[in-house]
Amino acid sequence: MALHFTSEEFSTRMNRLKSGMREHSLDGMLLFAQESMFWLTGYDTFGYCFFQCMVVSAEGDVALLTRAPDLRQAQHTSNVENIIIWKDEGGADPTKDLERVIAELGLSGKKLGVEYDTQGLTGKAAMAVNARVGSSSELIDASDLITHLRMVKSEAELEYVRKAGELSDDALDAAIATTKAGAFEGDILAAMHNAIFSKGGDYAGNEFIIGSGKDALLCRYKSGRRHLSDNDQLTLEWSGAWAHYHAAMMRTIVVGEPTARHQELYEASKAALLGVKGAMTVGNTFSDMFHAHANAMDDAGLSEHRLNACGYSLGAVYTPCWMDRPMIFSGNETKIVPGMVIFGHMIIFDSVSETAMTLGQSFITTDKGPEDLSRHDVDLIVC
Repeated sequence: MALHFTSEEFSTRMNRLKSGMREHSLDGMLLFAQESMFWLTGYDTFGYCFFQCMVVSAEGDVALLTRAPDLRQAQHTSNVENIIIWKDEGGADPTKDLERVIAELGLSGKKLGVEYDTQGLTGKAAMAVNARVGSSSELIDASDLITHLRMVKSEAELEYVRKAGELSDDALDAAIATTKAGAFEGDILAAMHNAIFSKGGDYAGNEFIIGSGKDALLCRYKSGRRHLSDNDQLTLEWSGAWAHYHAAMMRTIVVGEPTARHQELYEASKAALLGVKGAMTVGNTFSDMFHAHANAMDDAGLSEHRLNACGYSLGAVYTPCWMDRPMIFSGNETKIVPGMVIFGHMIIFDSVSETAMTLGQSFITTDKGPEDLSRHDVDLIVC
């Protein structure tokens, strides 16, 4: 059994969920988020692209409804013993099987929390669940229940986060060693991934972002590669991953001689990152961190070039995205408490001069201030 945590750790998580269900007067939960299933039981798969559901009663009984390819996956990676398979065939309706599982756990007609806000439950599937299960049970949107529990990490989780940070640093070392005039973006990506995979790391929750030249002004992955020119800019956003836990980083590397605009934007991004780090204190809010970023950018005359969010939480997440909640934006009054993992990214894209500058680092929140997950400083990188 490939469990990443002890039985005591999983027992603590189950007790926290049971307490959460009692607080919300729920008789049970229908889990569709893969992150929730992994957190609660260790179940590790990408099978959430098909219909599957983990049913959890307020007493802590667990049943997993999934497809045949995930039977051994669940047996090998989780502590779930009650695994039910719905059959792929013409006219199959797994909500019928779900209804039966709910009945077997004594939850028919009860108040059930549902994780609607997840890639593991498509709109079509949600309508089917509402029509079938909702006809006999009261369904409540409880999408944020486990998400909220996962925000604060245990010491065992934080060790994996620190390991992910080491892998992120190794990937940056590999990128710097590979980046030069004439270098091929594909070789840079390959070096970064090799640094992570060769040391036992996982695939990250989304593709690494890479773009040079005009494409350095993009903060999403896109298909297509180019060779770097003698004077260029290369934007990278990546994350090491260990047992699915992430510690993201972001940099814009200048190839050749930095322009005056590069230097100007770098100074602003550094001031913003240090401002966010300074605001990342227990008792402050995520909104406080955003305004530290916005004030630094606005003071530099860059209000039109900054984004409306400057980071987010990290944890054990699955594709299509490694971003977790809560996010750093104005009005998010979520309090900062010890044990959170937060990625702050300062992104400045000047479309007029076609100049990019980014600076991103991950931290663990503590009573003594943020713990930096990188051994790298935040100086401008020039290759």
